[in-house]
Amino acid sequence: MFISFYLHIPFIYQLCVQYNFEGRYDIVKFVKLVGSSGLYLHLRIGPYVCAEWNFGGFPVWLRDIPGIEFRTDNAPFKDEMQRFVKKIVDLMQKEMLFSWQGGPIIMLQIENEYGNVESSFGQRGKDYVKWAARMALELDAGVPWVMCQQADAPDIIINACNGFYCDGFWPNSANKPKLWTEDWNGWFASWGGRTPKRPVEDIAFAVARFFQRGGSFHNYYMYFGGTNFGRSSGGPFYITSYDYDAPIDEYGLLSQPKWGHLKELHAAIKLCEPALVAVDSPQYIKLGPMQEAHVYRVKESLYSTQSGNGSSCSAFLANIDEHKTASVTFLGQVYKLPPWSVSILPDCRTTVFNTAKVGAQTSIKTVEFDLPLFRNISVSQPLMVQNKISYVPRTWMTLKEPISVWSKNNFTIQGVLEHLNVTKDHSDYLWRITRINVSAEDISFWEENQVSPTLSIDSMRDILRIFVNGQLIGSVIGHWVKVVQPIQLLQGYNDLVLLSQTVGLQNYGAFLEKDGAGFKGQVKLTGFKNGEIDLSEYSWTYQVGLRGEFQKIYTIDESEKAEWTDLTPGASPSTFTWYKTFFDAPNGENPVALDLGSMGKGQAWVNGHHIGRYWTRVAPKDGCGKCDYRGHYHTSKCATNCGNPTQIWYHIPRSWLQASNNLLVLFEETGGNPFEISVKSRSTQTICAEVSESHYPSLQNWSHSDFIDQNSKNKMTPEMHLHCDDGHTISSIEFASYGTPRGSCQMFSQGQCHAPNSLALVSKACQGKGSCVIRILNSAFGGDPCRGFVKTLAVEAKCAPSSTTSSSQL
Repeated sequence: MFISFYLHIPFIYQLCVQYNFEGRYDIVKFVKLVGSSGLYLHLRIGPYVCAEWNFGGFPVWLRDIPGIEFRTDNAPFKDEMQRFVKKIVDLMQKEMLFSWQGGPIIMLQIENEYGNVESSFGQRGKDYVKWAARMALELDAGVPWVMCQQADAPDIIINACNGFYCDGFWPNSANKPKLWTEDWNGWFASWGGRTPKRPVEDIAFAVARFFQRGGSFHNYYMYFGGTNFGRSSGGPFYITSYDYDAPIDEYGLLSQPKWGHLKELHAAIKLCEPALVAVDSPQYIKLGPMQEAHVYRVKESLYSTQSGNGSSCSAFLANIDEHKTASVTFLGQVYKLPPWSVSILPDCRTTVFNTAKVGAQTSIKTVEFDLPLFRNISVSQPLMVQNKISYVPRTWMTLKEPISVWSKNNFTIQGVLEHLNVTKDHSDYLWRITRINVSAEDISFWEENQVSPTLSIDSMRDILRIFVNGQLIGSVIGHWVKVVQPIQLLQGYNDLVLLSQTVGLQNYGAFLEKDGAGFKGQVKLTGFKNGEIDLSEYSWTYQVGLRGEFQKIYTIDESEKAEWTDLTPGASPSTFTWYKTFFDAPNGENPVALDLGSMGKGQAWVNGHHIGRYWTRVAPKDGCGKCDYRGHYHTSKCATNCGNPTQIWYHIPRSWLQASNNLLVLFEETGGNPFEISVKSRSTQTICAEVSESHYPSLQNWSHSDFIDQNSKNKMTPEMHLHCDDGHTISSIEFASYGTPRGSCQMFSQGQCHAPNSLALVSKACQGKGSCVIRILNSAFGGDPCRGFVKTLAVEAKCAPSSTTSSSQL
């Protein structure tokens, strides 16, 4: 097994480059952990990584180097890139982490998906690719180098595929293996967008097709997505969660059936290993108009000397028809292939897995209220918990953020400056402040013509807040959109404040260094008696960031120095306001989530750790519906969460928590109700499974020798495997029926055929255990409950922490 890892290492540019390998950035510790876990590592150095990471993984100071142009034949960029790549390779060699040194690193990557943007740079792009390849090889890492999405990769570099499907990809030389460096088994989400989901049947189909058609190396992107803490999410507008619908979710819990079905898939492919590694290319056999087989057959003499036990023939049978099941004849036997599926035959006779037949359990994850979020609860007011939502009286403190100049670090200059040139991305926020003088003639002109003055900006990204005389009078959200905002001005001097905000810097595309932030083009006021006012001719005072942000009032020490005041429960929602409180960690070891569904937009910190940006921007109501795994996947197919905020739950790692007195600080921009915030634990509380007599025996029971021993195969039967999260056991069986049950998870019902002892048998086998196995066999249920029908076992079970389960059985 191997793990593929993008490298995000902060480095600071001063007189010389300073690297940060501390804490969460300890790359050496991570690589050693990979090795100690028995895994191999594909280290993708980049240094451009995309990954929906802020600025594609580049440090923002890079754009300030004189004469620099990113990712092209440009000397300043190549110098910095070579410095970084050499630093990482030298560090890995020093720590003995390459495979030839006994370490886990088997392969490296230079650049990333450059072929998608190379044409933008013309000949300089082609020259850059050749330079990057030479530079990488000259570092003498001793392992192969890869470029993904790079059809013109030089001979010394392996070009690889990224995408939802890569079975049709071929490297640019017959001497190179077929690599799939990014199998997009899900997709990322944007604020105000639907939540993408990719059916596991389609993912399994894509992977099986890849190996069916000669694939050598495959990597899921993502297998575990995690969380983009702090301000690390890219943009524009990518959410803090990077769950990615991955087999292991953001909280470290298994996403079922995705995890289980893919585990079975790879167990089936592993059974084909003797033939797969011994044959350079498979034999193609057409089985029908949209059906085909690829056969890996080893000559007996070669097989017997090189492979040992195992099968000398393995086959993949594919039905690429999106609509119809097909019956095909292969080597004299008839096989039924569901639409858009692949069957895997490790011995060219026995089907052990079909990508469309899912027997893995389904897990329903929930959040639960463990303890009151806030302490100091009034005895006179009752504590009430209803539907796992807490209505506990709480204690909050508040502090207003000034809508004005707040530090000595401000400066005044004529003209409208570009956002990143001022902030250097030290903050999302940049304040621009100027004064507009309105004459009596202007007021009369507006009244007589029934018009209002208008702020006009040619182009703006990502968020603009407009204040006049201390009042928020408008907001604009978009990616390089035109601003036309009517404003109300008084006679005399008026304070105009423009607050531009970033919500993740651009992370993909050519010319990242030129993308910038804030405003582009003209900034002017229209509608005045004497015509337009060009605001670029005005003097502006610039202030970077928030006062509370730079005073670090989100940390335990600095929070005590701030002038907080008590917040009353009846207070109106307030904009540009800081909030703080303390909470106790939920009991147990389940991962922890912060519910910010009652808030607007802002940022959150726990014990000084930056949880990330939050925003309750709502997804469109349409675009979600029934999901059919059949046919090519795209990012809007199988979308979920329509009509709801894209994200309300935010991951708090337990390592950042203490048992009590945890400091929670929020900066709220648009107004929300902190009294409805709660901290909850997250776990899998409901598990379901459906397995029929027509399912294949569990791959856990197969070994290579089973394909030689026909008697062993004949004794195998399908099985249902149920398991709870670590530290949890099956507390009850809510439903069990062997026969012809109807419905789906949490909506099962008995059909016309039902074995009366189903519930008792499953309860006896599973209750009180962390996992259990039930054979799908008539004799196990006291006989055949309905002859002539294919029987199915459907089960719904509840999981609970082991201590809770044990107590309930006493």
